[in-house]
Amino acid sequence: MRLGRLKPRWSIALLVAGGVGIFALANAHLIHVARSSWPGCVPHQKPGTAPGASSLSAAQSSC
Repeated sequence: MRLGRLKPRWSIALLVAGGVGIFALANAHLIHVARSSWPGCVPHQKPGTAPGASSLSAAQSSC
């Protein structure tokens, strides 16, 4: 095999493996950021206590 040239099958395999690797790393980064930036409890209006019909409140509070 010549050093400067890969067979097309190996080139495709390397591209697919690289794409899968990038996809996996991007998802791992997304999970890491989602877990490390958990906002916890934030102030919000409780359901049924809003003065107007156009104000928003949480569907279900976790606090």
